[in-house]
Amino acid sequence: MLKRHHRVTATFSMASMTDVIFLLLIFFMATSSFVFPNGLEVNLPQSSQSTAIKPGTRVYIDREQIYHAAYGESAEPRPMTPEELTQFLSLVAQEDAENYVALYADEETPYGKIVEALNIGAATGLKMVLATKPVSTTAKTSADVLELQNP
Repeated sequence: MLKRHHRVTATFSMASMTDVIFLLLIFFMATSSFVFPNGLEVNLPQSSQSTAIKPGTRVYIDREQIYHAAYGESAEPRPMTPEELTQFLSLVAQEDAENYVALYADEETPYGKIVEALNIGAATGLKMVLATKPVSTTAKTSADVLELQNP
């Protein structure tokens, strides 16, 4: 009886596996939302309305009713008086009048303080938007933005 000598080699090609990993990495990077942390602790109120505006200028009103403002995504917000905020927003309006300003007000901030900030923005000719937390429990870390009509 003649035996055939066939050896079975146990090799596995990793080329297709790296392709799959690479495609999964691209998929998750493209579908994930990036969260930009704020330098201030502001507890935003909830809202069911949202819009896809990406403001370059941010104004914060913290729990102690102190204004903080920053221009650009990487800039740290610094505390300001209402007069300094008016000058700051005037400079932003001179640079880019079509720029949106996001207002992040703590939910304990009195309504009058929010209106004061909106009036400062309207006086400089900028479009103000009010940032809120989304109502859904799945996206609690991102801030949705409600667009407000300037008179």
